[in-house]
Amino acid sequence: MPTDVIMPQMGESIFEGTITKWLKKAGDPVAKDEPLFEISTDKVDAEIPSPIAGVLAEIKFPEGATVQVNTVVAVLSENGAQADTAKSKKSIGARQPGPTQSVPSAPSPTPQVHQAVAAQPPLAPPQVAPGSGVEIVMPQMGESIFEGTITKWLKNVGDPVQKDEPLFEISTDKVDAEIPSPMEGVLIEIKFEEGTTVQVNTVVAVLGSAGSTPTTTSQTQSPAQSAPQPTPQPAPPPDTSRIPQEGRRSSPLVRRIAKEHQVDLAHVPGTGSSGRITKDDILGYLSQPAAQRPAAQSSRPTPPQPPAPVQPLTSDLVPMTKMRAIIAARMAESVHTIPHAHTVYKIDMTRIVRLRDRERAPFEQRHGFKLTYMPFIAVAAVEALQRFPILNASLVENSIQYHGNVHLGIAVALEWGLIVPVIRASESRDFVSIARAIHDLAGRARSKKLMPDEVGGSTFTLTNPGVFGGEYGLPIINQPESAILAIGGLRKEPVVLTDDEGNDNLAIRSVQYFCLGFDHRLIDGADSGKFMTDFKSRLENWNTPIS
Repeated sequence: MPTDVIMPQMGESIFEGTITKWLKKAGDPVAKDEPLFEISTDKVDAEIPSPIAGVLAEIKFPEGATVQVNTVVAVLSENGAQADTAKSKKSIGARQPGPTQSVPSAPSPTPQVHQAVAAQPPLAPPQVAPGSGVEIVMPQMGESIFEGTITKWLKNVGDPVQKDEPLFEISTDKVDAEIPSPMEGVLIEIKFEEGTTVQVNTVVAVLGSAGSTPTTTSQTQSPAQSAPQPTPQPAPPPDTSRIPQEGRRSSPLVRRIAKEHQVDLAHVPGTGSSGRITKDDILGYLSQPAAQRPAAQSSRPTPPQPPAPVQPLTSDLVPMTKMRAIIAARMAESVHTIPHAHTVYKIDMTRIVRLRDRERAPFEQRHGFKLTYMPFIAVAAVEALQRFPILNASLVENSIQYHGNVHLGIAVALEWGLIVPVIRASESRDFVSIARAIHDLAGRARSKKLMPDEVGGSTFTLTNPGVFGGEYGLPIINQPESAILAIGGLRKEPVVLTDDEGNDNLAIRSVQYFCLGFDHRLIDGADSGKFMTDFKSRLENWNTPIS
């Protein structure tokens, strides 16, 4: 049975990816979870594993092609036969009923789970005979997603639709997305009104070829949608009047943020592919002072406008989420209770950078996940904590509690807050075990799959504000811990190096700032300095095996 492999969605604001490399050729055998191809998006480079064991029967896009998420990029065959795309391909984003096949109009009792990585519209427009229709279904936007809410129809019944033109918007508990049309034609039926939550793989609309007559809509539609529509004429260009100009290259989430802050998206530069405005773009725009925000760019001159009246700032009162309220209470308690002190060290990471560059491919082939810088930092911190256990201790009333294990917390930033999963007894783990734990815990934190005993009980925490581009951060201690280490951005700088003969030479080195926040009731400046010196030496003179 053939299995479709799709372009995965690598983040909430990611809507396309570029295939940078195929790791297998058509006809090659593939093991389950073996890397199949590499992709690059606005935020991440990743290898995509095979969902099954079989044979790569068909590659649909060459290296260098940029493809929308949920588009079929390859076909796998379990028995080694070449995929017969005309007969055996199972399209999830659109289904064409046969002469005797009835078109379902309601969700099935249980969601259908397909072998493909996720549900998607088909790659090529199906061949549609006059008078027949192609069904559009609710796509599956992730393995654990089994329903979606239709937030907006971007077309009316009877409207002409171009291939890949946004047809409707959906919202799930993980992502908001626009769903494109799999073919050029006419929207002849809408089965669910806006605001309806529908199970995945349920038919939500029907497309027909140009000249098809719209049908009477189902009982679940709004009265406006169920009104008779005139037969559309095929000649006019696609109707985009329902999609605002600033929304054509942005996600529903971005437009929601812009609406809340009364921002015209025409003023926001987009850094995504083809100028798409990402969530980071709109948040970065809002963080700038009004006087420094870029003006809108337009290809047409606009007549002078009279000065607009000054709009007052919005004063919406939005209640905190439960997680945000807990974070707020704990941070305030920490600052009010602990006399924080901080020390910053600049560390030459060139040795680590070169080692990682040399070993990243063999490491990933051996262990199945990417080699990042975090395991090097975690191992160096754990080893230094064993030499200076006061930084792994806690203050309990008037006594010092030395912990028998280093329970290492790794702060993970989420769209909805911050969470600190814990690598327990990290001093007993080797490099690969710590690296695997970091990869596993961070992934499950972002997908809401952590177990309760994997959060809390840490004795020392690593936090990584440098991933957002900062030099370093001044972290707040995660009580009842006594210290926290913030990781700054890794960058190249000119550095003066002195050789054995005392000569100074200028060199380009990879450097990183690390800031240790510590409880000054328990830890003196000398203790923090000794710890950081040991930590720095371990990274600059790395000799721990990584395989």
